[in-house]
Amino acid sequence: MLALVCSCGSRTAAQRERGELRIEVRDAQGAGLAASGELLSESNQFRRGFQVAADGRYAAQDLPFGVYRLRLNAEGFATWNKLVEVRSEVPVRVSVTLGVAPVTTQVQVNDGATLLDPSRTGVLYSVGLQAIAEEISPQPGRGLLSLVAEQPGWLFEANGVLHPRGSEYDVQFVVDGVPVTQNRSPAFAPGFDADDVESMRILTANYPAEYGRKLGGVVEITTEKDAPTGLHGQGELSGGSFSTTAAAAAISYGSTKDRISLSGNGFHSERYLDPPVLANYTNRGTNYGVSGAYEHDFSGGDRLRVSISQNEVRFLVPNELLQQKAGQRQDISNRETGGQAHFQHTLSPQLLLSVSASVRDVAAMLSSNPQATPVMAFQNRGYREGYARADLAGHRGHHDWKIGADAIFAHVYEDLSYTITDLQQFDPGTNPNPPAFSDRKWDVEPAAYVQDQYHAGNWNISAGLRFDHYRFAVSESGWSPRLGVSRFVAKLNLLVHASYDRAFQTPAVENLLLASSAQVVSFSNNVLRLPVRPGRGNFYEAGLTKSFLGKLRLDATVFRRDFRQYSDDDVFLNTGISFPIAFAKGRVHGEELRLGVAQWRRFSGYLSLTNQAGYGVNPITGGLFLGSDAANALNGVGRFADSQDQRNTAKGRIRWQGPRGIWLAAGAQYGSGLPADIGDADPAFLLTQYGRAILSHVNLGHGRVGPNFSVDFAAGAQVFHKDQRSATFQVQVVNVADRLNVINFASLFSGTAVAAPRSASAKLAFSF
Repeated sequence: MLALVCSCGSRTAAQRERGELRIEVRDAQGAGLAASGELLSESNQFRRGFQVAADGRYAAQDLPFGVYRLRLNAEGFATWNKLVEVRSEVPVRVSVTLGVAPVTTQVQVNDGATLLDPSRTGVLYSVGLQAIAEEISPQPGRGLLSLVAEQPGWLFEANGVLHPRGSEYDVQFVVDGVPVTQNRSPAFAPGFDADDVESMRILTANYPAEYGRKLGGVVEITTEKDAPTGLHGQGELSGGSFSTTAAAAAISYGSTKDRISLSGNGFHSERYLDPPVLANYTNRGTNYGVSGAYEHDFSGGDRLRVSISQNEVRFLVPNELLQQKAGQRQDISNRETGGQAHFQHTLSPQLLLSVSASVRDVAAMLSSNPQATPVMAFQNRGYREGYARADLAGHRGHHDWKIGADAIFAHVYEDLSYTITDLQQFDPGTNPNPPAFSDRKWDVEPAAYVQDQYHAGNWNISAGLRFDHYRFAVSESGWSPRLGVSRFVAKLNLLVHASYDRAFQTPAVENLLLASSAQVVSFSNNVLRLPVRPGRGNFYEAGLTKSFLGKLRLDATVFRRDFRQYSDDDVFLNTGISFPIAFAKGRVHGEELRLGVAQWRRFSGYLSLTNQAGYGVNPITGGLFLGSDAANALNGVGRFADSQDQRNTAKGRIRWQGPRGIWLAAGAQYGSGLPADIGDADPAFLLTQYGRAILSHVNLGHGRVGPNFSVDFAAGAQVFHKDQRSATFQVQVVNVADRLNVINFASLFSGTAVAAPRSASAKLAFSF
């Protein structure tokens, strides 16, 4: 097993904030009984139908903590339903004896009891299988990212970069329990395959102590593991505007103790990134991915899971007007190969041991043709990362506790060479053809943590402590206490909560060697190089969650984040290569409101509002700066709006479920606009780069991009269903009014990007 992982080198379960139900179904004589079942949790947007085998046993894995409605049916027996709570990673055992059905049976069930989780100590948002299946992004590789961006406090910036509550580069994805802390935007990495994903949970506060390194926001992704007995498969074909085509297929086989699955996907699009001008120049992207997983259940509830995957995306960097006129072409290739293994062992009914390991090999390459302007650049960077983790989780009385340790070991390499082809765009003293840069270094990040969830009556307390050590560009350590408290008022269906999180956030690894190396003194006569240190943050949140009529759920929160070593990114010499920087301090504060309708007759949907303000404080304390930027970095004083400072954001969606599997949906998004700090750039030159239409959507006097607004429509239908075979078809139109939405403009740190115009997509999905 270890040889397989090391040779293939990412997706296993480390069971973060997820539990398991082990169900036994018997008849009155005690014999095992085959049955059909359903698990439902409205608060987690989770619904799973399943079949209990002939021996009466079934294990429901990877259940987000919360309250579930469990229903069981067997022919000739009375329907059984009950609320079940999952609070610990220690498996919950449910033994059910089904009685003979009476002549007539009527069961009334109110699923409003699962709409609110009374044991939470903070707010989180869940995205279920239905929303994932119905999402068609007009630009491939962004489906899951778009669903995350729909949640309050999250901002979708240029090229699919996610910003939670004003944070840059600090999004952590946890895929089946294994953390992925590197930038996952389409320009940096292959996208996640949405067809393998069963659910997502999104957190922006009240983090368990096991989460560290990147805490701007955490996205937990759980892939499907409930492989029914026998051979099953599914596939998708989709296409749309910009010559976009995509396909995906998966096949699985399950038996009593073994499950195996294989999947593959690919796409091609003529609009992969967000271009800097209205015309869509040089914007082609192509992707492929394959993955496989094997799982075995041992006696006593022990389980082993091994998985491997490989993904690669190749695309062109979009040109602005001057680059297109010169004939520039820049090619980028991002490749990721990984393997994971996870083993869990039940020590006792109250103790669970989990051990995980993974290996990832990541490579990114950039090449330019001789017509590239103002810089012809070549880069080859990447890393081989090993990850190991061990946890012991337990349940005793009112406590659900966990203790563990994990570590990341990564060998990072960067090679860069460039030639300036238009020296007039650079400061005097800039070297037009410096020596090639090359460096390698180990990144070592061990951590340990302990946490506890205490539930007594209507009071809940979550407490934890984490220790991190970071050794890469610099060597630092930090302690991170976490605390959350909530009180559930049953008569009002109201949960009031407050939390505090101390964050120790490591710098982004992308191009960090370049930003830290003494070799850069050859790039210019005026160079400023400051070590990029880990950021420190204090996060505060308070709010309430309330359900109405068993159908509506309201989440309202206020938050504040205080930073030291406030992280951002900068573009290196107009090459499109960005690297991390840091400012002395930062603060982000705001309010978030979300009203969701789980299902009211035939309607469901949500409305969310975010009011947020954020600023950084000079001087710059980390990063690489050349020429006049070096002097400006040292001389900067006072505060400034951070690059993600969109003051007001509104998002909404309504969905109607009709007969025979037909559904209709409409959504809208509004943003008040991001900062547009052009520095000392000449507006006349910007006009030749981007065109008058783009400049007309920017208020240079106020330093803001104009508001953005988009209305979208979608529809779908089940075109075939028989036994376990089905087929569905859906269509989606984005930005129906074909409005010009400028995301960023000539920002010192974010560049220029234009959102997609009106575009249509269609998808055919089938399963057997």
